[in-house]
Amino acid sequence: MDNTITFLSDQQLLKVLSTSSDATAIHVSEKAVIQYANDAMLAFWGKGDGVIGKSLEEALPELKGQPFIDLFKRVWNEGITVSGIDTPADLIINDKLQTFYFDYEYRAIKNEQGETTCILHTAKDVTERKLSREREQNLTEELTAANEELSAANEEITAANEEMAAINEELLASNEEIIASRHHLAELYKTLSESDAFFRSMVKQAPIGICIIRTENLFIQEVNDAYLELVGKPREQFHNRTIWESVPEAAAVYEPIMNNVITSGVPFIAKEHELILIRNGIAENVFIDFVYEPMKTDGNVQAIMVLAIEVTDKVIARRGIEDVEERIRLAVEAAEMGTFDLDMINGHMLTSERFDHIFGFNQHMEWKMYQEAIHTDDRPIRDAAHKNALANGKLFYEVRVIHPDESVHWIRVQGNVYYANNGEAIRILGTLLDITQVKRLEQQKDDFISIASHELKTPITSLKASLQLLDRLKKNETDPVSAKLIQQALKSMDKISTLIGDLLNVSRTQQDQLLLNKSVFTISEMLEGCCGHIRTAGKYKLTVQGDKELKVYADEHAIDQVMVNFVNNAVKYAPDSLEISMKIENLGDKARISVKDMGPGIAAEKIPHLFERYYQAQPGGFNSSGLGLGLFISSEIVRKHGGEIGVDSELGKGSTFWITLPLAGNGD
Repeated sequence: MDNTITFLSDQQLLKVLSTSSDATAIHVSEKAVIQYANDAMLAFWGKGDGVIGKSLEEALPELKGQPFIDLFKRVWNEGITVSGIDTPADLIINDKLQTFYFDYEYRAIKNEQGETTCILHTAKDVTERKLSREREQNLTEELTAANEELSAANEEITAANEEMAAINEELLASNEEIIASRHHLAELYKTLSESDAFFRSMVKQAPIGICIIRTENLFIQEVNDAYLELVGKPREQFHNRTIWESVPEAAAVYEPIMNNVITSGVPFIAKEHELILIRNGIAENVFIDFVYEPMKTDGNVQAIMVLAIEVTDKVIARRGIEDVEERIRLAVEAAEMGTFDLDMINGHMLTSERFDHIFGFNQHMEWKMYQEAIHTDDRPIRDAAHKNALANGKLFYEVRVIHPDESVHWIRVQGNVYYANNGEAIRILGTLLDITQVKRLEQQKDDFISIASHELKTPITSLKASLQLLDRLKKNETDPVSAKLIQQALKSMDKISTLIGDLLNVSRTQQDQLLLNKSVFTISEMLEGCCGHIRTAGKYKLTVQGDKELKVYADEHAIDQVMVNFVNNAVKYAPDSLEISMKIENLGDKARISVKDMGPGIAAEKIPHLFERYYQAQPGGFNSSGLGLGLFISSEIVRKHGGEIGVDSELGKGSTFWITLPLAGNGD
């Protein structure tokens, strides 16, 4: 057993740190250049990872005039730690300057020589806590004022009673004062009652779950319908019970947290916490945002207000979107595509690393640089494509680009245009693909057609000459020369037909236009009916062996073509093997059809190339005439059927060419 412990690399540690919900950043130099910031910190700033490498003032220009930039300089130069609680900061979020409150710490990290190497910046958004405290303070002040008024009223009553006992003549005035005081008390009591009723009404009607818990015994003081719906329990289960008696499945994890809030007086805020709730008797896995908010009187926590809302659908939807985005990213990477986002208003373009690489750049460039990289002869194509895209919403063009090293490459650009409500084009999202190799292959295809045309010249010339002589001798039908010339013409015609057929088939294969007309047929019947030209000649004996009742779901004509090619090759490359065996085998879910000859066999080093385009196992000589496309076309036909093709051969022991096809019922 290997007990070696593998420690995380620095990059892995940073990746782990980036997932932390605590906002963290690392700065260097007294300008507080941002070397690292996790997602939580970037969210606080309302920025993307484009701020990495910028000074704090460059990344957040709104901080100018606020104390934070000077604090960073002080921490760097003095090597100290500065922190703050409930500190206000004005930040631009969603293009709007807003005030937030943070608990933060700037800690100088030093090397062994005592020199500051970086500043560790941590922060927590306590805006809601700050605002809650202010609301609580205002309410407390109102309650205190009310109490003071009650106290004052009591004092007035006492004074009135004393005056009534001492001064009988002022009884009427004292009674009036008492009546006035009682009236005032009644108004205050009414106000308090209305406030309490209003508060309870707010709790009841709140769109989020609210549960108020007394801290002295954790009994539930108030709970609204939204909270009951969230936890999936009836109201009776919360009557005269503690919170953990009502929701026992959450006690193990959250009871210590609530106890800490009661002890410390610090709220606990949870985002997308995953837990299991027994709702309506069924255990459900849910995600919840909630807050344990301490409610204080005179600094003492008297109650905990739980604010909760279920975000399960949001989390699942977000994860689904993230999953789709990840699949798209992997697909784009697998296809080696570059991506771009062009802002049509200000002319800025965001590009992927692969996009820059295809243009030959090692880094992101200005939009103008990408335009200038396009070959001067092809720029009108690009301009016309952009003009058409503004009209039809689709961008597509293929042009050459010149890399900084002067090499020429072909690219294919595709994109969609997005419009504002007024119909103005504002954005183009698209992909970029390097098709240099495709263009080279197209050139090879052109070369191939040229070669094929050259191959056709000889049989066509022979056919033409033979037909001309035949035309001159046609009056004398008994002339033996006529029969010979007719035979030559037929052979040349067959050769032309074969070559042209191969050219058409390989062209269709290249364009993925090789269409199949599938049906269920008996293999043995197809084999008995194929290769009529060989059977008629009478030189070779064709036998069919194996399961003669086996049926497949395939294109009978196309499979017949494959078998004919196998038999023709046996005759062509093994002319002394006068018996050619065709065998049918049932492999369970598919059929195996093979053609065997007892010829000289094929060298092992040639077998892997037999099904490549243009490859000829025995180049040179009459028997090898052709383009080397027969086995390639056969392999494409079998591939289109979802089958396999192969050959088993040893020198001196003959060759067996075989294919597999889905049985009838497995693919029909």
